[in-house]
Amino acid sequence: MAAPRTYHHGDLRRAVLSAALEVVQSDGVAAISLRDLARRAEVSHAAPAHHFKDKAGLLTAIATEGFELLAASLATVSADTAGRLREMGARYVEFALDHPAHFEVMFRPQLLHGHDPELAAAKERASRALHSGVEDLPAGRRGPDSRRTALAAWSLAHGFAALQLSGSLPVMDDDPAEAFRALFDDHPVAEVP
Repeated sequence: MAAPRTYHHGDLRRAVLSAALEVVQSDGVAAISLRDLARRAEVSHAAPAHHFKDKAGLLTAIATEGFELLAASLATVSADTAGRLREMGARYVEFALDHPAHFEVMFRPQLLHGHDPELAAAKERASRALHSGVEDLPAGRRGPDSRRTALAAWSLAHGFAALQLSGSLPVMDDDPAEAFRALFDDHPVAEVP
């Protein structure tokens, strides 16, 4: 009788996350299947469920990682950078273009475990980073409600990134982050009352 095949994987969690990101990038979120990811990682079909419980758990882990990466990217913009909010928007665009699968999953709350504490903490870190860019504006440029200014800045960066990823923007000679900076300078969000 042949010995049963044993599965050993150095970092199964990372392998499944990486495989899932590849699937999202190539085929979209709907194509995610824990069974298929197990096959790709060459482990038993139950192994991914051990780490993520279900598809929503896997997608929650991807979204959490995405918000952590986004917060880290935004945090690299120094507080004394001129045009800090504009630069944070450009970093947001760069993040979306560098991590399109994360970006795709992060903003699909109906697919996630919304009350996951790690997800909530990562979202909060990213939100705080963006809000810090607004808080650094002179009081007169923040408008009466800095939350609304932050929402306007986020909407501009997010919309630009989503349009760029979908191929809906006209072909530009500029680097997308540079094009965003020019757009921001032409229509500064921070001047909206």
